[in-house]
Amino acid sequence: MPNAFWCIVEDDRNGAPKKVMAEVIGEASRLVPGRVEAVWLTDKASEAGLKQLGEWGAARVLLLENAAFAPYRSEVWVAAAAELAAKEAPQAIFAPVTSRQREFVARLAARLGVGLAADSVRFALEGDKLVATRPVYAGKLLSKVTWAKTPWVATLRPNVFRPADSQPGKTAPVERPTVATPGAQMKFVERREEVSTGLPELTEAETVISGGRGMKGPENYVILEELGRVIGAAVGASRAAVDAGWRPHRFQIGQTGRTISPKLYLGFGVSGAIQHLAGMRTSKVIVAVNKDPEAPIFKIADFGIVADLFEVVPELTKEFKKLLEK
Repeated sequence: MPNAFWCIVEDDRNGAPKKVMAEVIGEASRLVPGRVEAVWLTDKASEAGLKQLGEWGAARVLLLENAAFAPYRSEVWVAAAAELAAKEAPQAIFAPVTSRQREFVARLAARLGVGLAADSVRFALEGDKLVATRPVYAGKLLSKVTWAKTPWVATLRPNVFRPADSQPGKTAPVERPTVATPGAQMKFVERREEVSTGLPELTEAETVISGGRGMKGPENYVILEELGRVIGAAVGASRAAVDAGWRPHRFQIGQTGRTISPKLYLGFGVSGAIQHLAGMRTSKVIVAVNKDPEAPIFKIADFGIVADLFEVVPELTKEFKKLLEK
């Protein structure tokens, strides 16, 4: 429908929309009830996933299902989405902040000749304009931006917006538009599966544990992972720890890594460099544990413990186990 708010679906490898889509659809529905459409580019959509999009509030699902969309290659996705946007004329295009969507949505905005409000944390309709609020200067300031023309393209920071309430039984009509899928110049050669920790994803977790240089070595992250399993938290790392080779880059939190906004952030041995704070300072509650009382992270922490993390973490794990067993 013209003037619809598109929500680009981020899915997992099982063909199911990730839970962050409840936030994206929920925010779009708050702004324009009844005008929200889910746009899903995939090689194989699941019936359960299509059902879930309807229950979250999508008024229509535009399903672009083609083997060419997997594995992800931006040139194929952008060409297909731009062609569909030219036909459908959406008023806005929303997507969650993920590694894939960051690239795809930026390229799509460039192809459409419009601006991009990346990493947005708030939206408001003011007359006939949409105003987006996004962090700037490593999160020290908030900037309000708007667009010169439509579609308004934005990425939404996870764990910031209220998720849509699921409406069991609500369905959305599914349409399968035909779009061109040009051959990609980039060829997929090999997929290497990374070993799963069994813990939640950084950007979707409600609780995130982070270890910094104070962890002293890669072997010590096992105590953070044990705590993570007890409380259902994701485990990340600072850039210093990643640069030291202690953790893979996919676990890095900060300006050059993942941006998170969990309900609870627990930082152990993290000093609080500016680039790290840029990736987590919008967390609802921040708890910092560091031996250095002058560590910058204490300036933004809601709760701080000046102590040896190797004494604190085992005690926390033990106490959480006791609480959760009751």
